[in-house]
Amino acid sequence: MARIVGVRFRNTGKIYYFDPGEYDIDMANHVIVETARGLEMGTVLIPPKDVPEEKVVQPLKPVIRIATDEDEASAQKNKEKEKDALRLCKEKVAKHGLEMKLVGAEYTFDGSKLLFYFTADGRVDFRELVKDLASVFRTRIELRQIGVRDETKILGGIGICGRELCCKSYLTDFVPVSIKMAKEQNLSLNQTKISGVCGRLMCCLKNEQETYEYLNKRLPSNGDTVDTFDGLQGIVSGVNVLRQTVKVLIDNGDTKELHEYPVEQLTFKSRKKNVQVSAEEEKAFAELEDAGTVENDNETSLKTPEKDNNSDNNEQKSTNKGNHSNHKNHKNRRRRNHNSGDHQNKKKNDETAKQ
Repeated sequence: MARIVGVRFRNTGKIYYFDPGEYDIDMANHVIVETARGLEMGTVLIPPKDVPEEKVVQPLKPVIRIATDEDEASAQKNKEKEKDALRLCKEKVAKHGLEMKLVGAEYTFDGSKLLFYFTADGRVDFRELVKDLASVFRTRIELRQIGVRDETKILGGIGICGRELCCKSYLTDFVPVSIKMAKEQNLSLNQTKISGVCGRLMCCLKNEQETYEYLNKRLPSNGDTVDTFDGLQGIVSGVNVLRQTVKVLIDNGDTKELHEYPVEQLTFKSRKKNVQVSAEEEKAFAELEDAGTVENDNETSLKTPEKDNNSDNNEQKSTNKGNHSNHKNHKNRRRRNHNSGDHQNKKKNDETAKQ
């Protein structure tokens, strides 16, 4: 068993495990820990407890200390600095004429890195912008491109249900959402009704998907023949998924009657339902679908402009080395061809001499 404490760094972020050490840590305490981004202050959501070794990625990094008043003041100061950093970065973006929308800025706890989040239609060459920002803030700068769902998660808002957005209030990860889910739940395929603030399909479609799949399996399909509990036989004309009732059209010879039965009072051949999405529907709703959380590699970090110049020099050296290598290979190839030609001429002369 491993002793862990669960720490979250954002309101709706993931929970990471750390080694609590000898500290007496309670729920909701703020702690200082070391992460891949440097020192960070997080909130304890899982108090110290023992978990199986296979659930822990070793080695666990230790909790450095429980946050002090000075740490709390430092974190608050960083939040104030982030507002100024975001305003200044927007000015620099306008100055460089870049097609990108800044969403937020974030300082690491120790101030060793400043991150800017932005959205853009495509890839953006912001190397000059990074150099400019590094010369102003004198710290490591990282620009990270995010999607529209991540943008909405950061900015927040109110959904059509009147409540705070799910992604802002409790969702830790984005799950894949498809138009097939909307059809499974018998929703109107109206973009304005099934898309969220971000312009993608609403995340809450996934919340009820398993329930609808289970309920739909218990119901017959439209057009199926069913037998009722009172000995009648008819054709299914409609179903109510949530109420679990079926409308059956019964032929009495001269007249046809429509009756509604609970699904438990019907006998029918159960079969697996396969919701089909037409090519037109796929094309119409392709932009609304989302594959979930995806890492974007369009990011650049820089500590000082000089560091980037050194990087350029290293690339130049690598290119020159490659050219030298190609030249050397060409000379060797020429030498081999020349030797091969001499060998063939010598062999021809030997054959002539024998004749």
